[in-house]
Amino acid sequence: MLEINNIYKTFNLGTINEKKALNGADIKLEEGDFITVIGGNGAGKSTMLNAIAGVWPIDSGSIVIDGNDVTGLPEHKRAPYLGRVFQDPMNGTAATMEIQENLALAARRGQRRGLKWGITKSERTHYRELLRTLDLGLEDRMTSKVGLLSGGQRQALTLLMATLKKPKLLLLDEHTAALDPKTAAKVLELSDKIIAENNLTAFMVTHNMRDAIVHGNRLIMMNEGRVILDIKGAEKKKLTVEDLLQKFEEVSGEEFDNDKALLG
Repeated sequence: MLEINNIYKTFNLGTINEKKALNGADIKLEEGDFITVIGGNGAGKSTMLNAIAGVWPIDSGSIVIDGNDVTGLPEHKRAPYLGRVFQDPMNGTAATMEIQENLALAARRGQRRGLKWGITKSERTHYRELLRTLDLGLEDRMTSKVGLLSGGQRQALTLLMATLKKPKLLLLDEHTAALDPKTAAKVLELSDKIIAENNLTAFMVTHNMRDAIVHGNRLIMMNEGRVILDIKGAEKKKLTVEDLLQKFEEVSGEEFDNDKALLG
C-alpha cells in the first residue's frame, strides 16, 4: 500500500543551517499494516510523514501509494489517497461550522460543488450513528459549532472525518501529543477501533515509546533520517521500553537522547 524507496531530503542546502532530514529512508507497508514510528528529535519521522503527504518535494527517491507513483504530485493531488490527523486539534476541522457540517464536508471531499449541498435527512441519521460510535455524546450536539468542543472531542471528530471515505493511507501526526493523558488514551483507543474496523493502512508518528509498542502491528525506529529498526509480529508483542532502548543502542552505537520520549 505504501512504498518509500531510498528518499533523501535536505533543508537549507548550502547554508550554515543545512540539515539532512532524510538520508536514504526505505519503508514498505502492506495493506492493513498499522505502523508506529518512533525516534529522537531530528530523527526524520515528521519529515517522513510530510514527505508522504507532499508538504514539500523530496530531493531524490520515490513514494508509491497503492501502486501509484505520487513522488512528483503536489499535496492537493495526493489528498484523494490520504487521510490525516494533525498534532494540533485546531487543524482538520472548521471551527465556525457545525459538527454535522464538518462531517458533510468530509463526506463530499473530491466531489464537484453544486446547489444541492444541503444535508439530507438520511445523511443526518448516518452522521448521528457515526458520532455515537465515539461514545462522547456528540451525536446529541450535531448542530454545535466545532469551536466549542474540547481538544479531545475535536481530535476524535477529525479522526472520524479523516477516515469517512476510507483512505488508502491514514497519517497520524503525533495526534495525541497535545492532549492530557486520559484524553490521549481515549483518542488512541478510537484510532485502534476505526483502523481495525475499516482495515485501514496507517502510519502513526509518536514521541511516546510505550504507545509505539502497544499500538499497531509494526514499529519502526528512525535515527539520522533513516530506518534503523523494524519490529513486528511476536517480537513486537513482547517488546518493552527497556528492550527498545537497548536495541537502539546496539544498532546506532549511541544512547537514545530524548527526555520527552523516555518520560512518555
